[in-house]
Amino acid sequence: MGCSGSKVCLNALCATPRNEESVKRYQEHAVELLDLREELVNSVQSCERLEKEKEELHAAFDGVLQKVQEQHRMDLADLEERLKTFYTNEWEKIQQSYQEEAEKYKGLMEQQLEELRAKHEAMQKDLEESHGEKVKGLKQHYEESFEELRKYHKQEMQALEKLQKETESTLTNQIEELTTANRYFSERLKAEEDRRKELADKCLKDSHTLYLEQELESLKVVLDIKNKQIHQQDKKVMQMEKLMEKNVKLEECLNKVQQENEDLKARMDRHAALSRQLSTEQAVLQESLQKETKVNKRLSMENEELLWKLQNGDLSSPRKISPSSPSMTLQSPRHSGLFSSPPVSPR
Repeated sequence: MGCSGSKVCLNALCATPRNEESVKRYQEHAVELLDLREELVNSVQSCERLEKEKEELHAAFDGVLQKVQEQHRMDLADLEERLKTFYTNEWEKIQQSYQEEAEKYKGLMEQQLEELRAKHEAMQKDLEESHGEKVKGLKQHYEESFEELRKYHKQEMQALEKLQKETESTLTNQIEELTTANRYFSERLKAEEDRRKELADKCLKDSHTLYLEQELESLKVVLDIKNKQIHQQDKKVMQMEKLMEKNVKLEECLNKVQQENEDLKARMDRHAALSRQLSTEQAVLQESLQKETKVNKRLSMENEELLWKLQNGDLSSPRKISPSSPSMTLQSPRHSGLFSSPPVSPR
């Protein structure tokens, strides 16, 4: 029991400073809490006051804004009216100045027009005078020429009348002579017709003459047929000539096409030869490339073998490279003479 009492006393002695510290902290926290509450109340009051001031300022701003807008509308209307008045006055001034300029130019144009009209009338008067003089001269020249022509025509008429009288007398004599000759030939023609009629009557009675007439008619028919055949033959000959001309043109076209074909064959032969040459060169290049590839592979293997020996320290029996190795004698296709001249492209 004594021991337990002493432990309680010790615990009480130890707990006393802790309680004091807790009480002190509690008091500090209480003071801080009171300060915070006071600050919160002050903040709320400040917020309410600021909100009220904000509303007052907003109301004042709305009033000022309405006044400013109203003043702006009034100023704008006043400015618009003043501008309208100003531009109206300016427009009237410009229109008046334009009107004055137009009147001025109109006066100048009328003055120039009067001057041109006066010049035109003077020129017209001069032209009329010169034209009258020319007409007068032409009229006089025409009258003189007409008088000369009238005299010449009168002389020609007299000569023609004289020639007409002489020709009429000559033609009258010729008509009388021709009338006499016509009468004579008419009588002879009538006598000849009578004789032919008698001969025709005799020929009708002669059967041989009838046969000859029939033969003559048949010969005429045959002659017409032959003429038609000859005409057809002429048409055929003309057609043949046209065909010959077409044939000549076709032969010329054929020769031209054959020449072009031969040119194309020659070009194809050159192209084939060039293709064969390129194929041969390609085969040689391919073979050289294969050889170089083999040599490169062999050299790579030898290098790997040498590296392996170097790494392992085994250099007692190195592999000798043949002096006649293709790597020493074979040229690379890059330095080969095959590429000394570029291949000719086929035309």
